[in-house]
Amino acid sequence: MPATVNEKYLKLKENLASLPGLAVAFSGGVDSTFLLKTAKDAIGENVIAVTARSCSFPERELNEARAFCESEGVRHVLVDSEELDIDGFAENPKNRCYICKNELFTKIWAVARENGIPYVAEGSNLDDEGDYRPGLIAVAEQGALSPLREAGLYKAEIRELSRALGLDTADKQSFACLSSRFPYGETITREKLRAVDEAEQTLLDLGLRQVRVRHHGDIARIETDEEGFRLFEDGFIRKNLYTRFKNLGFTYVALDLLGYRTGSMNEKL
Repeated sequence: MPATVNEKYLKLKENLASLPGLAVAFSGGVDSTFLLKTAKDAIGENVIAVTARSCSFPERELNEARAFCESEGVRHVLVDSEELDIDGFAENPKNRCYICKNELFTKIWAVARENGIPYVAEGSNLDDEGDYRPGLIAVAEQGALSPLREAGLYKAEIRELSRALGLDTADKQSFACLSSRFPYGETITREKLRAVDEAEQTLLDLGLRQVRVRHHGDIARIETDEEGFRLFEDGFIRKNLYTRFKNLGFTYVALDLLGYRTGSMNEKL
């Protein structure tokens, strides 16, 4: 008989409680926030959060990560992990995520050892196993734990448990680093990352909850949910958005008819 959500949650807490100390790779997203909260409750003071600061990580996400750690009394360590400085990353190869995660977890392990922490964990869930995720290979090679996957938790279950714990991230939009907005093989630059970040912030400021702006050269392809589609029925909003996106360097702005979905850049693989 399949385990219930509560049974999975108890298993997660038991697994975490068996660890003497843990460094959590913390982005402030739905999964890592839930993992960090559960780890803090299960282990106590010997838990630290490690967040990577880079141009592919929006300032709003960094600020939210800081605020959560302050509210929970979790030690928060920031590391500079500028992906564009890693050899081969800017060319955006198919194993881009592997290159990034390998470098990131090397730095997280260094922080963990400096603080006498014997384990490192990250927040992927079972849904992540259904897509092309080379970063998970790096996670395994680096010896990092994946407690949410080990407990058999899916994204919807993590949101449900987050809601029960009173976490603000329960209904937060899914987020991936801004480098994931580019087709493989298209060179990534700081200027392009900034354009994507500002474009997505424009949409979020309009009240959209789930959005991606995919960068296809001079074309911005917007992915959103049903609520977003309804918003785009307003011609005044569409015209204003086009002007804003044009000022960011886009000649054309397109709305993806399939809407938001994770890993859409992997569909050509």
